[in-house]
Amino acid sequence: MLLTPTDIDAATEALAPVMRRTPMVASRVLSERTGCEVWLKCENLQRTGSFKPRGAYLRISRLSDDERAHGVVAASAGNHAQGVAWSASELGIPARVYMPTGASLPKIVATKAYGAEVVLEGSTVDEALIAAQRHAEETGAVLIHPFDHPDIVAGQSTVGVEILEQMPDVSAVIVPLGGGGLLAGVATAIKQRRPEVRVIGVQAATAAAWPRSLAENRPVAAESMNTMADGIAVARPGMVPFEHVVSYVDDVVTVAEDLLSTALLLMLERAKLVVEPAGAAGVAAMMAGELTDLTGPVCVVVSGGNIDPLLLTHVSTHGLAAAGRYLTVTATISDRPGGLIALLELLRDAGASVLDVVHSRVVDDLYLDEVQVTVSVETRGPEHQRELREMLAEAGFLRD
Repeated sequence: MLLTPTDIDAATEALAPVMRRTPMVASRVLSERTGCEVWLKCENLQRTGSFKPRGAYLRISRLSDDERAHGVVAASAGNHAQGVAWSASELGIPARVYMPTGASLPKIVATKAYGAEVVLEGSTVDEALIAAQRHAEETGAVLIHPFDHPDIVAGQSTVGVEILEQMPDVSAVIVPLGGGGLLAGVATAIKQRRPEVRVIGVQAATAAAWPRSLAENRPVAAESMNTMADGIAVARPGMVPFEHVVSYVDDVVTVAEDLLSTALLLMLERAKLVVEPAGAAGVAAMMAGELTDLTGPVCVVVSGGNIDPLLLTHVSTHGLAAAGRYLTVTATISDRPGGLIALLELLRDAGASVLDVVHSRVVDDLYLDEVQVTVSVETRGPEHQRELREMLAEAGFLRD
C-alpha cells in the first residue's frame, strides 16, 4: 500500500520534536558547472550523521508496549545501526545491533555510544542480518528493517516535506538510492504535493540493482556489489520502497566510482562538508553532466556524512587522482651524475610538486648508461597533466 498524505502528515508531526530540520545550502560550484541553481539538503548534519533516525525513530515509536518490552534488533554496518541505537535509547527501549566483523571501528564505537549492544557477526551485512533475524525469533525482539517497512518510508518522507517548505520553487530533487527507503519517502512526499517536480534516484554503477529491477518490474538482486559507497550498496530493493519508486520516481541513473570520490572531494574542498561516498551520489550525478535537461532550481540530497577517517584518506586520494591532481609517469634518464636533477628541474619549472621517486635499473629495454625513474607528482588538473607530458616527451624523458 502506498503512503497517503495523512500518513506523511502524521510522520511529520511525530518527528518534529526530535529531528533536526537540516539546512539547505546553496552550492555555487555545482551551479556554475551545471548552469542551473543547485542547493544541498544536508542530511549529513542530521542526528547520528545521516537521515536514518527519521525512519528508525518513527518505526520504534509506534511499537506496542509488549513489543517495546522485548526490545529491538537490527543489522547494519553503519548509518542504520546508529539510527536504531539512538532512537531506541531516546525511547527507553533496549536495542541490539548485529554488525559485520569488518565494520569500521568508529561506527562500532558510535553505535555503542548511542546505547545499543553491539554484536559482531559474519563478514557481510547479509550474514549479520541472518543473526539478527535469529535473535528476533528466539527472543521476540522486533527487527527494525533499514528500508522495507511503511513506517521507515514514512519517516524518510519528512526529508521531502522539508525540501518543499525550504525550497518552494524547486524543480527537481536528486536522491541517493540504495534499498530505496529514502528515495521512496522523498518522492512520495513531493509528488503528492507537487507532481510537476522531477525526482531522480542515483545508484553506484558497480552496485546497481534498481535499473534491472525497474526494467523487470520486480525487485531483482544486483549482479555485483563492489563500490566505495557502502551506504547504498544494497543487493536487492525492498518491496515497500519499490512500489513507491515505481509510482512516483521519474528516473534512476548510475554514477562511476571516480565520480563518487571526486564528488566527495568537491564537498570537502568547496562546500566544507564532510560527506560519505553514498551521501555524495547525487552530487556525482550532477557533476557527470548527463542531467542536462534540468533547468533549476535543483535540490541534491546529501544523505550522510559518516565516513571512517582512514577511508576518507583513501577516497580523497582516489578523488584527487580522478580530478587530475596526481600524475605518475615513468621516465628514462641518464645514469650519470645530473641525470635525475635535469628531470626534477623540468618538473619544478612546470609547476609540478614531486611526491615520490623510484629508480629501477632492471628493465629490458634500457641501455647500459640509462635508468628508469617512476615519478609521482601533484598537478593542477587534466590540462596541466597534458602539458607536463608534452614537456617530458620533448625533453626526451618519455619513450613511445
